[in-house]
Amino acid sequence: MSGAASPARDRGSRRSDLLRGAAIPDAVLRALPKTDLHCHLDGSLRLSTLVELTRGEGIELPDDPGEAERHLVPGPRVADQAEYLRWFENTLAVLQRPEALQRVARELALDAAAETCWYLEVRFCPLLHGRRGLSPDDAVAAVLAGLREAEVQARIATGVIITGIRTIDPAASLALAELAVRWKGRGVVAFDLAGEEKDYPAKDHREAFYHVMNNNLCSTIHAGEGFGPTSIHQALHYCGANRIGHGTRLHEDPELLAYVNDHRIPLEMCITSNVQMGVVPEAADHPLRWYLDLGLRVTINTDNRLFVRTSLLDELRAAVRAFDLTLLEAENLLLNGFKSAFLPARRKADMVSEALARMEDLRDEQGLDGAATP
Repeated sequence: MSGAASPARDRGSRRSDLLRGAAIPDAVLRALPKTDLHCHLDGSLRLSTLVELTRGEGIELPDDPGEAERHLVPGPRVADQAEYLRWFENTLAVLQRPEALQRVARELALDAAAETCWYLEVRFCPLLHGRRGLSPDDAVAAVLAGLREAEVQARIATGVIITGIRTIDPAASLALAELAVRWKGRGVVAFDLAGEEKDYPAKDHREAFYHVMNNNLCSTIHAGEGFGPTSIHQALHYCGANRIGHGTRLHEDPELLAYVNDHRIPLEMCITSNVQMGVVPEAADHPLRWYLDLGLRVTINTDNRLFVRTSLLDELRAAVRAFDLTLLEAENLLLNGFKSAFLPARRKADMVSEALARMEDLRDEQGLDGAATP
């Protein structure tokens, strides 16, 4: 990779560094340690679980599995962000009980662990799960319980990000920020703002972010997905975001891009999701490669596993194949995720070291140096 500000590891001493694109064995991509820092609980259920829970609520579905899926989940392309967000009504309808939240959180973390995800941050808005009287605190407790169950069953660490919604009253966002602070140190690692970007500026919710900052809690904000770099500017300079969710359109403002790069602000990129919503026409049109070459701290994530029909392996594979990444570049992309996690510095450094060691061992186990082109 090029760029003086690049955070990349640059060994440059192994033949396998040169393995590129489709030449990288799929078994290697599968086994590489990963993170998922941008993953919505209510968009990441197992399809079988969603069907079961939907029928359990007495909601009729077609008997044909394909028809049931088309009834519940958006297709590979949607018209815009507003249309996409309406599909969440199908999942929210069945996530109004603590046992359902606990179950889907556990299953999500186990699915991620099966893809060699070592660290997962799950985000959701507790206010959206109170239609039957479930309090926001009880919703958080249920999700954390499910994640803890998964941590016992598999090698994975997790955190929760409480999410505000751009289209709700800013006072509700402040209440959610207060909720996040109450659970700080007990599994909640950050506060977020999601929802429709156009006509719903982040700065309207800045009081919530002031509360988060004043209580030393991290934040991330969806920006530069459904709207341009002005949205990213507000997320950073009005709300003090530590990371940017998506940031796909950052390149439209070169000065802001330089600021993000200079200040090492991570971008939570979700390639397939951006294609689905028309932010980019195809994976090959995504700016991820450009951002990597400029040295930005780019991370790779799933966004909504069910809606996008993706996994961490799928997203890594898409990046490697679409941008012809070398193995070294793919590893550095994954290391960016560990470096950008909302974790204490010492624990984060330990995870980076462990991931580096595993990457080295994996090359030896797979005999990759002998397979690489000199």
